[in-house]
Amino acid sequence: ELTPERPKKRVRLLGEDLVVYRDPDGGYGLVAEQCLHRGASLYYGFLEDGGIRCPYHGWLYDKTGRCLEQPFEPAQSMLKHTIRLPAYPVEKVRGLLFAYLGPLPAPIIPPWDVFAREDGTHRIEIHPVLNCNWLQMQETNLDPTHNTFLHNKTAYVLGLRPDWRFRPIELDFEVIEWGVIKRREFGGSDGYKEEGHPAIFPNVLRHSSGWGPIDLHVRVPIDDTHTQTFWLGFDPSPDGTVVEEAEDPPCTYIELKDEEGYFHMRSFPSQDSMAWETQGPIRDRTVEHLGAADKGVALWRQLLKENIERVKRGEDPMGVIRDPHKYQIISFSASK
Repeated sequence: ELTPERPKKRVRLLGEDLVVYRDPDGGYGLVAEQCLHRGASLYYGFLEDGGIRCPYHGWLYDKTGRCLEQPFEPAQSMLKHTIRLPAYPVEKVRGLLFAYLGPLPAPIIPPWDVFAREDGTHRIEIHPVLNCNWLQMQETNLDPTHNTFLHNKTAYVLGLRPDWRFRPIELDFEVIEWGVIKRREFGGSDGYKEEGHPAIFPNVLRHSSGWGPIDLHVRVPIDDTHTQTFWLGFDPSPDGTVVEEAEDPPCTYIELKDEEGYFHMRSFPSQDSMAWETQGPIRDRTVEHLGAADKGVALWRQLLKENIERVKRGEDPMGVIRDPHKYQIISFSASK
């Protein structure tokens, strides 16, 4: 969405109003939208080699938030050295920009197989913003029983294991370095077992059939009550050869609702989004009644609490990588 013709975009992340921009050299910056001087929007600012200049009085900020120039201040003024615009590191991976809003130094972006593999092609899907908290979206990844009801009609029409409809299943969950692997065993005569779809802590799902396309579903918290999902997909080449791709993969915008604003329910994403958004902006967990089939949801909530405490103690939460040489690629076994 950032091009030489439109190099700036307003974004909201974790409740902060920001501007992301592409500078003349092709690099990226992410800064608070409002200038520290009088609060004018930097979205309307001017991009220069040094950073972004406020359109109101010309204050210039670099990508780290340092104020480099204040044109109408005396030459000996120290004012610019006493202020710092909130700014965050941003890195481009497979056409998507990833920002880090935590305390520095920033960790590395994990080299998930979807990012690192070159023996195929990549694609991006952008989903509309939903009016709900990110956690109730992520919890569905730990709720495999919803597939046999919410998605059963669509799966039947598409020919995706029509024999799984309403069959009893046995569930198991294993905590791994990156999150949780969920397993389910179907109760039919073939005793079909499935392992995969790792829930990556705290807000990502890796989805794979075990033989073909792989998708990462990233739930981006805009604020407490709004979330947007981005899919980065990878389609392996049939013969395993390396494929030369454009810098930015093809991008598709997904429709979840009909013209009247109702979820059309004709696809898995629309069905899931209905279940997420209709829980309300922030689901009140105190009025829920969890059962035996919800043990994955309960496990995820416990992991979230434990990792909040780790961060309070100044420790990294699970899945954070600091050593760029520790992993070349991170893959998962999708079936067992």
